[in-house]
Amino acid sequence: MPSGDDAARREALERALDEGWSALESGSALDAVQAAVEVLEDAPDFNAGRGSVLSADGRVEMDAGIATGPDGRAGAVAYVTRVRHPVALARTVMESTPHVLLAGVAAERFAEERDLELMKPSWFVTARERERLARATSRASSSEVGGGTVGAVARDSAGALAAATSTGGTRGQLPGRIGDSPLIGAGTYADADCAISATGDGEAIIRTVAAHEVAALVRHTGLQLAEACEQVLRDRIEPLGGGAGMIALGASGEPAMPFTTPAMHRAWRVGDDPAQIAIANER
Repeated sequence: MPSGDDAARREALERALDEGWSALESGSALDAVQAAVEVLEDAPDFNAGRGSVLSADGRVEMDAGIATGPDGRAGAVAYVTRVRHPVALARTVMESTPHVLLAGVAAERFAEERDLELMKPSWFVTARERERLARATSRASSSEVGGGTVGAVARDSAGALAAATSTGGTRGQLPGRIGDSPLIGAGTYADADCAISATGDGEAIIRTVAAHEVAALVRHTGLQLAEACEQVLRDRIEPLGGGAGMIALGASGEPAMPFTTPAMHRAWRVGDDPAQIAIANER
């Protein structure tokens, strides 16, 4: 029998897939990845938006990135504490400024100017995450070290690819730490050939520029997307002592979702095939 947490995660993944698919039918790949990620940013069982893990001082600090090919546009935000949907702010940065990444108070001021929804910082903090941070702090328990991301990739009817990633970071992180999700080419990347959103050990993903490394292997070596993802996980991230997972989509529309972390929740739909959902380490 699935646990209560797993049932809630499965329901959230189903809603995210439905919202993303609906946006894809009426709009673009960008619309789809934003819609899917926004659902998960509101789902308290995932590490993004409300329900994010807490930093060492008990606060939620959120990062997000969004990217699209073949035009190479990208936007990102980091260290935001009041924006309900960081992924929406990342897209606004991409579409309304000449910049790629805004951070902190200035990013929140920009969100306010653009009429994006803001919440009190306490709204993002859940009782469960308070308890987990307390256990991690008092016991120095490795079982309470947590992180992860939410992400989405999509290909639309015009063949355009997009990726989006959103996260609350790593439980107990130093205040001000920024992970891989808003760093284009590390945790989020899209070009004409593939779109990738990564999760796992953020520092290892940054150090290997993992998402771009996958795209480079596809472009320059002819590797299939799934093989390229697995090679980066095995040959680049594992030697650093890290575990990671990726959701990736190529120009053919076939997804790849390998992971070396203990678990990775995921959902996907291709064409007219039925939607599929996998929780934890289900294959």
